[in-house]
Amino acid sequence: MEDKGDMREGLMGTLRADLWTMAADPLPRMNGPRWLARLPHVLVVVFAMFMVQSVNYGLGQDPTILVLAMLQATALVVAMFLPIPAWWASTVIMVIGALIVERPPASWDVPGGGMSFPWSIHLIALQAGVLFLLALRVRPRVVAETLGITVLTGLACVYFVNPSIGPGEVVRAVPVLATVLAVAVLMGIGAVLRGERVARTRLFRQQQLTAAERARRTVLEERNRIARELHDVVAHHMSMISIQAQVAPHLVKDPPVELTENLAGIRQNAVEALTELRRVLGVLRSPDALAHAPQPTLDRLAELAGSVRGTGLTLAIETTGEPRPLSPGVELSAFRIIQKALSNAMRHAPGAAVHVKIGYRIDALVIQITNTAPDRPSPPAAGPGHGLLGMRERTAMLGGALSAGPTRDGGYEVTATLPAMKPPAEDPP
Repeated sequence: MEDKGDMREGLMGTLRADLWTMAADPLPRMNGPRWLARLPHVLVVVFAMFMVQSVNYGLGQDPTILVLAMLQATALVVAMFLPIPAWWASTVIMVIGALIVERPPASWDVPGGGMSFPWSIHLIALQAGVLFLLALRVRPRVVAETLGITVLTGLACVYFVNPSIGPGEVVRAVPVLATVLAVAVLMGIGAVLRGERVARTRLFRQQQLTAAERARRTVLEERNRIARELHDVVAHHMSMISIQAQVAPHLVKDPPVELTENLAGIRQNAVEALTELRRVLGVLRSPDALAHAPQPTLDRLAELAGSVRGTGLTLAIETTGEPRPLSPGVELSAFRIIQKALSNAMRHAPGAAVHVKIGYRIDALVIQITNTAPDRPSPPAAGPGHGLLGMRERTAMLGGALSAGPTRDGGYEVTATLPAMKPPAEDPP
């Protein structure tokens, strides 16, 4: 007995949690243009108004039916925002209709006699609409609960509430059963549509989150790599400053105390800065031994071109302007951009010819990598690439600009402009 009581209490608790709620659950908007987003809401309102007008024209002799239709239509509109409360209101309206309608407004001829019940087909259609909108937003368990309660309440109204309907007519309630089945089909369709819509929405959001997270992670990895590379460049210069500050007092006979103290301060600051750089390096460095290799510059471009040509890629390199030493950061970024562009050409344009043009301007270094159209389809990529993202990070770090896009002949072109001011000419000693 205790087990049955616990089971009964558990069932009532589940029903109370599922059905006794005022939580809002708006009907989701459709994806697409703005005029299409609210189309479901417009269709619901139009359907409700059409049913009310049909009752008004078809059953104008009984204003009670018109009032009930207006109340059911209101419940249908409310179901777009509050499905559970609207379903309760629709069920109450169904019971009230059975109580106050003295003469059954609807009748069908069935074998063995007529079947009448206290609701018109319009009221049943409106209530079916409420159940359908409910099924679009709730779980299948709640759908089954509301369907069972609606069917039981309807049969109770037919049999007990309206005295004009006898037991014999209930036995012949084929139209009622057909209506119940139609409502069940509608609710099943609503549940399926809800499941598909929820799955598509979740999948779309997950794809957006995954793409955003992948891009963010790629940016962070590229920035860490740039930081590691620049650390080597900056650490070299800081070490040179420290050594020069230490040696400078020995190059002057009897150096002043002020000069010695200033140079000692410079060396101390350089040593402290170098220590901080090494501490940061311990966080950014990867365990890969390649991270400790010397950072490349444009002097190693011939070595890179040789390895690329060894893979079968046709490569031509052209230099315009007067070559000159550039800052280590510009040299490193220029080499990495060319390296990544060549890698992308080998990956996405097999058999294409690549032309690299390096232009030395007074205030900038311009790099242009152009490849022709591939002569065969490229193999499927193992995953989404982010080569251009890394190029943009390097260019933006130096305050430059990068443009990339297809060419008219079906190829691809990447152009990077890196600020690189030419140092002023020094007077001969």
